[in-house]
Amino acid sequence: MAVIADTSAPLASAPEETRARAGAPLAELDCIQPEHFEFVWRSLRRLGVWPAELDDAAQDVFIVFLRRQAEFQGQSSYRTWLFGIASNVAHEYRRKRQRAERMAPVSDSYEQPGVSPLERATNAQALRFVDRFLTTLDEDKRNVFILAELEQMSAPEIASALSVKLNTVYSRLRVARPAFFDMLQRDPEGVP
Repeated sequence: MAVIADTSAPLASAPEETRARAGAPLAELDCIQPEHFEFVWRSLRRLGVWPAELDDAAQDVFIVFLRRQAEFQGQSSYRTWLFGIASNVAHEYRRKRQRAERMAPVSDSYEQPGVSPLERATNAQALRFVDRFLTTLDEDKRNVFILAELEQMSAPEIASALSVKLNTVYSRLRVARPAFFDMLQRDPEGVP
């Protein structure tokens, strides 16, 4: 007596399995986006995206993340990978706008709740100083300075995020840090 296998069961479950796999990237995005949104938003702002375009640019970063998620090899953290995407998105926004040499003033539209007016004013003054300094750096040094000093990333993480050699990261930092302190000494009222 021959046993006939039931072949209808795998076929019936295939569309559901396909739907589950298609929903996996969206589920991962639901975990990644809330955790890294502020980092992406700050990075885009510091990379020169105009305040009016920040929300669109941040959305573009996560759309690229969704599209290219299968390419993520896990050789770095999501944070460094997202910074690389944000850097490319910011570059495109700057290129499209062909903006003027001078960056837009810092906007207080993204405020922390519960911060006193004095702290807000002090933070805004410090942000304006940092923004002025960042405009003096070329794009390569600016990216390294942002990740090292403002985002507190390690040199190996920065090298991975920017696809450069570790020594290149160190050499760019050796140029950017003294320039920052030199500007700070020339303009002591620039920072509280």
